Amino acid sequence: MKIIVAVLLVSLFLISLAVGAQNQIVVNFNYLLAQGDFQLSTLLGIFFATGFGLGWLICGSMYLKVSMTQRRLRKRLDKKTVELDKLRLDSTKG
Repeated sequence: MKIIVAVLLVSLFLISLAVGAQNQIVVNFNYLLAQGDFQLSTLLGIFFATGFGLGWLICGSMYLKVSMTQRRLRKRLDKKTVELDKLRLDSTKG
């Protein structure tokens, strides 16, 4: 399944490159400190890559936070399970 998704993503990326290469229009882009003339396909590629990178960064940090919380809670659960088993063992002896 992962291979199918990877092939699909690569093919979509290549199709988007082919379509983007057809946009050779030069546009005037005003950014914070200056302005410049860029090809529309270049601007689209830059903004797409930036958004993709930011999305992965945000999702990755959220995933890391959740996995750290899960690990901490699992350790607490294991510790409490050992304590509970010890109490059950003590109550059956006495």
